[in-house]
Amino acid sequence: MANKATIIPAGQGTIIRAFGQESHFHLTGEQTGGAYTQWVEITQPGGGPPPHFHTREDEWFYVLEGQMSFLKEGQWNEGGPGTAVYMPRNVPHAFKNTGNIVSKMLITTAPSGFENFFARCAEVMNQPGEPDMQRIIEISAEHGIYFVNP
Repeated sequence: MANKATIIPAGQGTIIRAFGQESHFHLTGEQTGGAYTQWVEITQPGGGPPPHFHTREDEWFYVLEGQMSFLKEGQWNEGGPGTAVYMPRNVPHAFKNTGNIVSKMLITTAPSGFENFFARCAEVMNQPGEPDMQRIIEISAEHGIYFVNP
């Protein structure tokens, strides 16, 4: 892993499609020496993950476009462009695009590694037919990510 000054030009990086979303990974552990991962998440109206928590990463969200709702401490909180959210590890959370247009968020997780989780899930979710959700749950647990009841 490198930890040196890096510039990723617009349109570069890795795109991973999983969970009905498109993730444009710009900075990964490879560029940051494992310090963090940063990407732009593109979410369709009504889209977003189920409630979950991470045991390894803290997570930051910054809404660039669209209307989002964030689950924190059992309550949904609305936020549009310019809204910043911090979710420390072990805190159950979720987000949902509550608007009628595609949303974009800048998301950062620290330390890095989320890109590996997404890539592994994409392999399962992008197979023909219904995704093997039991395998997704297993991969999630291997990365310290656990789903919870809302």
